[in-house]
Amino acid sequence: MKRMIFSALLLSFLTGHAQKFSGLAATPPMGWNSWNTFQLKVDERLVRDMANVMVSSGMRDAGYTYLIIDDGWMSMSRDSTGSLTPDKDRFPNGIRALADYVHSRGLKLGIYNCAGTRTCGGFPGTRGYEFQDARLYASWGIDYLKLDWCNTDGLNAKEAYSTMSEAIRAAGRPMVFSICEWGTNRPWDWAAPIAHLWRTAQDIYRCFDCRYDHPTWYWAGPMQILDLQDALRKYAGPGHWNDPDMLEVGNGLSLPESRAHFSMWCMLAAPLIAGNDLRRMSPEIAKLLTDREVIAVDQDSLGIEAFRYSRKDSLEVWCKPLRGGDWAVCFLNRGAHAHALTFDWKQHPILDSINGPYLRVFETKYRLYDLWGKQPRGNTDEPFSGAVPPHDVILLRLTEQPKE
Repeated sequence: MKRMIFSALLLSFLTGHAQKFSGLAATPPMGWNSWNTFQLKVDERLVRDMANVMVSSGMRDAGYTYLIIDDGWMSMSRDSTGSLTPDKDRFPNGIRALADYVHSRGLKLGIYNCAGTRTCGGFPGTRGYEFQDARLYASWGIDYLKLDWCNTDGLNAKEAYSTMSEAIRAAGRPMVFSICEWGTNRPWDWAAPIAHLWRTAQDIYRCFDCRYDHPTWYWAGPMQILDLQDALRKYAGPGHWNDPDMLEVGNGLSLPESRAHFSMWCMLAAPLIAGNDLRRMSPEIAKLLTDREVIAVDQDSLGIEAFRYSRKDSLEVWCKPLRGGDWAVCFLNRGAHAHALTFDWKQHPILDSINGPYLRVFETKYRLYDLWGKQPRGNTDEPFSGAVPPHDVILLRLTEQPKE
């Protein structure tokens, strides 16, 4: 083990920076996280229940792989050797046994800590213990680490997260590494070599388009977070993703709002980490979360984020190039009333100025398919007309139509 650690540190020194495990998160990670609904109230039974529902609901088979235990799983202090210990009352069988159970269900287990001295919930942070903690996680069979940014006075974010990345490499077990410092230190500028995803905004809140203020910080609804993403699209791609935070689908949003939220996260090539109580979700929410045609937009292997093509009144048009020349086009209505639209494809040249693809409507004809309506909607030779309900979307997939 000492030789492995030394080799990893030598590699980091020679290359000038930490190196994450390659081959992970080729598409945005998908899974479930405990925080949005349960905050610090996590226990072994909850994790087992969620693993079972991820299987029975079809979520696992739809691509939701990671089951992530967020803050609150630890004892309030480290043991005599300096090791983290799970709370004995809430995790009586320990994390290793829980990981074995999660793995037996065809899932992977994620866990949480914080780069500072204490987690956001007041439990022991990882500062000064990065290599010891990473070895412990590896011994437990952990597959995913989310590292938060509370209680970090005096720390340099790039250095702190690089150290944890080095520690994961040295521990020898491949883990997806998720940076959660809310975009404060512009991780998109430096995190790609060391992490697989990084938060781009403050914590999400269970409202559609609002801001919930605290004295020195705030939570934001998905539409508020959406407004921060368009300028960041050039930084993301396979193996390194912008993370606009977990999903609030089924958490107090209406069904149309949940559909719009989910659609836009798929357009953004965002990690799809559900945060609702899966045991109590309605059939409609389960169907929404497991819609494979919509998920395919998120999981497209090109890994290109959508861009906002236009915005007028409450209606926005977002466009996303897909593998094989396809495109996804989403009409988003952020207003409180239905919005009629007529979109003439030949009057709207759609070009991804960063990545190069363009919608070649003057050279070829594209079929339109309504991904939520599950029906064809004509082709690009004719203007597209419809009415977008309030706080909802029309999401189209455009596929080149073979010439007759």
